[in-house]
Amino acid sequence: MPLIEYMGLCLGHPEHGYYITRDPLGAAGDFITAPEISQMFGEVIGAWVAQVWHDIGAPAPFVLAELGPGRGTLMRDVLRAAGRLPGFAAAAGIWLVETSPALQQRQAETLTNTAVHWADDASALPPGPMILLANEFLDALPIRQFQRTDPVWRERQVALTGGKLGFVWGPPRAQPEVAARFPEVADGTIVELAAPAEAVAARLGARIAAQGGAALFIDYGAWDGTGDTLQAVAAHRHVDPLTTPGAADLTAHVRFRALAEAARPARAHGCVAQGVFLERLGITERARRLARGQSPELAANIAGAHRRLTHPAEMGNLFQVLALTREDAPVPPGFAP
Repeated sequence: MPLIEYMGLCLGHPEHGYYITRDPLGAAGDFITAPEISQMFGEVIGAWVAQVWHDIGAPAPFVLAELGPGRGTLMRDVLRAAGRLPGFAAAAGIWLVETSPALQQRQAETLTNTAVHWADDASALPPGPMILLANEFLDALPIRQFQRTDPVWRERQVALTGGKLGFVWGPPRAQPEVAARFPEVADGTIVELAAPAEAVAARLGARIAAQGGAALFIDYGAWDGTGDTLQAVAAHRHVDPLTTPGAADLTAHVRFRALAEAARPARAHGCVAQGVFLERLGITERARRLARGQSPELAANIAGAHRRLTHPAEMGNLFQVLALTREDAPVPPGFAP
C-alpha cells in the first residue's frame, strides 16, 4: 500500500489507530509538546490571539478554535492570557477539533468551567470570524513520498516481504504534479507531498478570506526542501516506523511553502523560526517575571524551559511559524520584519 495509506491507518484507524487509543503526551507518553513544557508558550500565544482579535475589529461573537489540542493545555493558557482583554471571554466560542475520545476526556478535565465544543473536522466549525491555532498538528497528517528516476518517479509503498513490513518503491510512472513542484531535483532525490495538510490550509484560507479571522500554524519543518523526513517516536525515542504499527507516533516535516500556496486567497505571513517568533512576542520578559522571587531551583527550571522553546539548538529553529489572514488585515504580531 502507498505510504500515505499506511500512515493514515496507523494514526487514525477507528479501533487500533495511535491517536484513537491513547494519550501520547507528557513524560509517561511518547513525546512532549511546547505547551506542556511551560505555561509561557501558551501565555504569549494568548497575547497574540488577543492582539489579532483586537486588530480585526473585536468581532463578537467569534470562533476560537484549535486543531489537535492535545490535553487542552495550550487553550487553557491562551484563555487565561487573552481573557484579560475586556470583552474577549464573552465573545469567544471555544471549539476543539479532536477525534480521540481519550484526549477529549483530558481536554474536558483541563478546561473545567469553560464552555467547550468539539468537532471531528475543521469543516464542522461554525461560520463567522475565526482565530484558529494548530500546534504540532500538520506534521501528523499522512504524506506521499516519491523518488526521482529521471524523467519519471517512483512512489514509496509498504509491503509484506519475508513475513515483515518493509519499504519498497513502486514502478516508475509519470507524475506531472510532482514534476511541476520539484522541476530541478537530481536523480534519486526523495520528495514529499502532504495533500491532507494542504487541504486543511486551503479550507482555512478560503474561510478566512471570506469570513475574516486568522490561523496560526506552529510545527517542525521548513519553508521548502526535499528529502525523507518520515519518523516514528515511542517513549521519547526514535523507532522503526514499520515495527509496531499503531503503537508509535508517525510524523513528517511540514513544507510551509506548499501550505502558503494552498491557502490563497488568504495572505500568508512567515514562516518565522519559533524562537524568533516567541522572542518578538515577549517570552523572555515573561520568563523573567515568572522567575522573580522564586527559589533558585524553580528559577532554573523556568530558564531551562525558555531555552528549550527558543534556543536555535533546541526547538527555536526546528519549529517554524506561519499565519494566515485576510489580504487587507494588519500584519499579525511576530511577523513584522
